[in-house]
Amino acid sequence: MIRLLCLAMGYAFGLFQTAYFLGKSKGIDIRTQGSGNAGTTNTLRVLGTKAGLIVFVGDVLKCFLVCMITRFAIMPKYPDLGYLLILYTAAGAILGHNFPFYMNFKGGKGMACTAGMIHAFHWTFLPVGWAVFLGIFLTTHYVSLGSLTVYVVLLLQLIIEGQLGVFGLSQPVLIEMYVIMALLAALCFYQHRTNIVRLAKGEERKTYLSKKNQK
Repeated sequence: MIRLLCLAMGYAFGLFQTAYFLGKSKGIDIRTQGSGNAGTTNTLRVLGTKAGLIVFVGDVLKCFLVCMITRFAIMPKYPDLGYLLILYTAAGAILGHNFPFYMNFKGGKGMACTAGMIHAFHWTFLPVGWAVFLGIFLTTHYVSLGSLTVYVVLLLQLIIEGQLGVFGLSQPVLIEMYVIMALLAALCFYQHRTNIVRLAKGEERKTYLSKKNQK
């Protein structure tokens, strides 16, 4: 039951569609512009760097804040589950962001929410996640490639640290954590399926933190 509570709580927070509301404040529906994705990258391309950063921060915060609620209000009551509950909460936020019921389940791809999860989960994930994403993005300018690689690395890191005893949890709970992270990784790859095809064909659009986006 506590797992479902964390999932539902995360979903509720994930429903706050920063890109959609920011677009509406400027008289557009971001879902009808550019790639049609209600997320950071499309906002950056359509509305510019400042708007993209606002959306990124907003989407990071909604996942981070609800995970912090879980960490301080729920985790202490369930020490045998520990970090597993943060993963359930983050998964809910990502699902709420990607599939908001009031927008016909058409939201974003969940990577800013994933950044929120990385900030809230365990301190070792923060430097690794950012190093991997920025390393790939700044050298290739492919947001999608950076996003996909981050999930592969996060899954591997979770398994390695879990088996090394970093989280102090039982093996059944660790396996459940691995399964949830693997499902989130699979969702990321599914959400980026068209990007993967374009990457394979060498047709993926690059993203820049400058006006070059508008070209």
